Amino acid sequence: MRSPSLNKLSIIFGPRPPISWLLLCFVSVLVLIAVFGSSSSNSFDSVTFTLVPEIYTNYRRLKEQAAVDYFELRTLSFGASRQRELGFCGKERENYVPCYNVTANLLLGFKDGEEFDRHCEVSRQGKWCLIGPPKDFKIPLRWPAGRDVIWSGNVKITKDQFLSSGSKTKRMMLLEENQLAFHSEYGLVFDGVKDYSRQIAEMMGLGSDSEFFQAGVRTVLDIGCGFGSFGAHLVSLKLMALCIAAYEATRSQVQLALERGLPAMIGNFISRQLPYPSLSFDMVHCAQCGIVWDKKEGMFLIEVDRLLKPGGYFVLTSPASKPSGSATGTKKINMLTPLEQFTQKICWSLIAQQDETFIWQKTADTHCYSFRKQNDVPLCREGDDAPYYHALMPCITGTSSKRWIPIQNRSSSSYLSSAELEVHGVSSEDFFEDLQVWKLALKNYWSLLTPLIFSDHPKRPGDEDPLPPFNMVLNVMDMNAHYGGLNAAFLEEKKSAWVMNVVPVWARNTLPLILDQGFPGVLHNWCEPFPTYPRTYDMLHANGLLSHLTSERCSLMDLFVEMDRILRPEGWVVLSDKLEAIELARSHATQIRWDARVIDLQNGSDKRLLVCQKPFARK
Repeated sequence: MRSPSLNKLSIIFGPRPPISWLLLCFVSVLVLIAVFGSSSSNSFDSVTFTLVPEIYTNYRRLKEQAAVDYFELRTLSFGASRQRELGFCGKERENYVPCYNVTANLLLGFKDGEEFDRHCEVSRQGKWCLIGPPKDFKIPLRWPAGRDVIWSGNVKITKDQFLSSGSKTKRMMLLEENQLAFHSEYGLVFDGVKDYSRQIAEMMGLGSDSEFFQAGVRTVLDIGCGFGSFGAHLVSLKLMALCIAAYEATRSQVQLALERGLPAMIGNFISRQLPYPSLSFDMVHCAQCGIVWDKKEGMFLIEVDRLLKPGGYFVLTSPASKPSGSATGTKKINMLTPLEQFTQKICWSLIAQQDETFIWQKTADTHCYSFRKQNDVPLCREGDDAPYYHALMPCITGTSSKRWIPIQNRSSSSYLSSAELEVHGVSSEDFFEDLQVWKLALKNYWSLLTPLIFSDHPKRPGDEDPLPPFNMVLNVMDMNAHYGGLNAAFLEEKKSAWVMNVVPVWARNTLPLILDQGFPGVLHNWCEPFPTYPRTYDMLHANGLLSHLTSERCSLMDLFVEMDRILRPEGWVVLSDKLEAIELARSHATQIRWDARVIDLQNGSDKRLLVCQKPFARK
């Protein structure tokens, strides 16, 4: 006779359950016990669950969140396994710059110089990999020594290339073993940088170049900046000089400038506007920069006009117009006549000429445009100024802007007045409150970085005791700059660093406010790579960037691989964002081999800091 329990099973499952079915049930129970047992012992003890503040109704986002949650649990359960770390790229990518693939551009039909332009839609990277440093890479020398002496192994110039260069290059740089030494008393032009700068000032009617600031010249766009000697001199005068130059496979001007600790980025005068708003710079400078200014029916000069503030200066030094013999007068006139004719059409005045240097001044009076001829360059319609790599426009912008303020009429103070802030739609209370927030934040950052450097940063052979971190952090990028408060805080605290202030294209365009403060800055879309060379920044900072990018359908892993590309070995990353975004960022940081620490701000908010350091990893 069967037991009552077997009778119940017979009622539920039938007269006699198959042996194979019973074995399957037994194995399933064992698997469930193993799964829940390991999860409880390895994962859940270390996880503090928080309520998700948002219920996703979109299936795609719900699926993405489920995948993220699963990845987070596995990361916490099993630790950072080597299998999930990204590998290194091949040696051919040591100096890789995305969006500048000339061969691919030619195959797609780009021509007439556009093959050298930025085309991010062409350079889509396949498999993720990390760009390692060259074999001879060394940590840059500390400022200010690093301004004039750099390691030759850190830049794309070999000993053979140096020896085959012209005599002017040899005068500007001395190759001593594995170092390049820059001597600014030689070479930008025939009389040296200091004499050249003083010459420009005197041509403008000033006593010396120390009067540039009082004359309204505070921000300079230096096109084709060579080895950065003119920019370095302007920085010594407390001016902001931003270097732009075309992408170069070898002997890159931008890479050399950044290695010296000077603001620089890749930028071209080819077919698109530069990523700066109209009325951005007090002076645009071109010394033998290789641009044919009367090409494309003057479109390049119109772009310079767009960038110049009212009353600003365009300085052109060109050896093609240098007097030589009896025929030079005719040659010089032939070269300048098209330029002079065109500059009159856009209300510029040639105010001075000396040797091979010419200075034009943009009009400060909008009435000038009303008295021109009918066939002169037209005015753009209001709202046409959209400068993020849009096609060059054959019209004059900015004449109806509230920011049409002659540079000579600005206050001599280093700070913007309440009236100047009002032009940007910002109240003085909001602006100065933001500054106080960033001054406190910067102190907190330094209090975090200092013990990390002293405890985790071993002395390198030959080094003295480590100096405070601000001498090891020179090139800083604020990836979501807002008002430029972090930059202002660096200046207030007298840190030896400069900041590239990046305003994302989806954010409120505060770049005019940043540039008007005399800070370097640029518009950028963080779904795309940044126009710079590998290993060019010591510190990357972003506040609130990650949360927004996840809503923009941008790949955060693409962003982190790009950050790793532009960050120097031993460089720092400081991210401030919501807890969910920081936790996801921490997992990405582990994948790209960064040391990462999450810092609780302990202020009752759901924000956290993620502090990372990129190790000096060889392939």
